[in-house]
Amino acid sequence: MKMWTSAEFVFDHPWETVTTAAMQKYPNPMDPSVVGVDVLDRHTDPSGKLHSQRLLSTEWGLPSIMKSLIGSARTKTNVQEHSVVDPRLIYKPHPQDPEKTILTQEAIISVQGVSLRSYLEGLTASTISSNASKGLEAMEWVIHKLKAETEELVASARGSLRTPMAVAAFVEK
Repeated sequence: MKMWTSAEFVFDHPWETVTTAAMQKYPNPMDPSVVGVDVLDRHTDPSGKLHSQRLLSTEWGLPSIMKSLIGSARTKTNVQEHSVVDPRLIYKPHPQDPEKTILTQEAIISVQGVSLRSYLEGLTASTISSNASKGLEAMEWVIHKLKAETEELVASARGSLRTPMAVAAFVEK
């Protein structure tokens, strides 16, 4: 068994923003193979574990030998995922600055029933480590996307409110 832990990362965004983005992380440009995610069910059990059942739509590029066999360089796959998260990815408000959020990541990797167990656990830990930085980039991308959408909605609402007032002011003259 191997344990992987990242250094704490501080997002320069409030906890509510970061956790909202975490639930909307896919699809994103940092992982273009995931083209869609539908949440079928999500709940927290009495012990605090998050249960999610999702349908992921992925599109993968294939090696040229596979292209010649199936006639296409890309393949779409739908995967039903059931995950139970015993909090190892922890987002918490920064204790000194409520406008920031601290992320701590941890994984326990256990490969069983195959030879080269230690090698596979090390390879998995290495993959998790390299994907962690992509995950941070993806979170920042989603947060900025959510902020832009919010600003667009606010601007649209303000424009709608101004129009009747402008008409009323014109009519009074």
